[in-house]
Amino acid sequence: MPLSPEKKAAYFIKLESFFDSYTKIFLVNVDNVGSRQMQLIRAGLRKDAEILMGKNTMIRKVIRGYLDKHGEDHPVSKLLPLIRGNLGFVFTNSDLPDVRRMLEENRVPAPARVGAIAPVDVMCPAGPTGCDPGQTAFFQALNISTKISKGQIEIVSEVLITVKGEKVGNSEAVLLQKLSILPFTYGLVIHYVYDNGNIFSPAILDITDAVLGAKIGAALKMIASLSLNIGFPTIASLPHSMANAFKNVAALAVQTSASFKAVDGYKAALPSASPAAAEEPAAEE
Repeated sequence: MPLSPEKKAAYFIKLESFFDSYTKIFLVNVDNVGSRQMQLIRAGLRKDAEILMGKNTMIRKVIRGYLDKHGEDHPVSKLLPLIRGNLGFVFTNSDLPDVRRMLEENRVPAPARVGAIAPVDVMCPAGPTGCDPGQTAFFQALNISTKISKGQIEIVSEVLITVKGEKVGNSEAVLLQKLSILPFTYGLVIHYVYDNGNIFSPAILDITDAVLGAKIGAALKMIASLSLNIGFPTIASLPHSMANAFKNVAALAVQTSASFKAVDGYKAALPSASPAAAEEPAAEE
């Protein structure tokens, strides 16, 4: 049912106000998300984010109107090419990984529907099915090995029922329903992340400070190793060069009468390497 002119105007004002108030946006797909589940998600995000859905034509119109007011080079213009499919917005100013975690936690199990695209591989476990022996032909049609045990059909070994990315067939959906298996979970699926004009994949949010620090550390080790091997000093290799230089000076001081404060401790620990010990004549036989 189309919106009335009053509701459209209110929607336009609301979406524009969100663009003004929030600097971070999750662009989410809402396929297979029911109204009850959407209410629960909204309730869970009430303090941290706002969810706003709408027709793509309306969203594009709002964005174009917003750009007319704020300039075509406004960062919001980067959203226009992404408005396609069953898409919605999650506006927030909170920490992006925290909001994403809340979105991912609000997923509900669902049965396999005929014609739906399987989001994951579904395995049927081995064991009793609760089905009577008269339904053996049904399992044979799906190439599932079975046996009769204690008056019911039992699946001999685990078998793949649906493959990720492929449509669920009628027989597969009926089988999973018979076995009371809810193989899929549905919720808001994040496609893109907008942060102060930058658009990136949600996978970027997996890069924590610890991961980033480890990668930087590994890169510094590689630079230091290369610099030392080719004899080209860099900030990364300088500590190693200084350490190697000290080792050479300390070795020279231990073998001679030269001494300085930093090496005195080493010389004291190695009396046999001191000049006095080195000059002591060998005992005659």
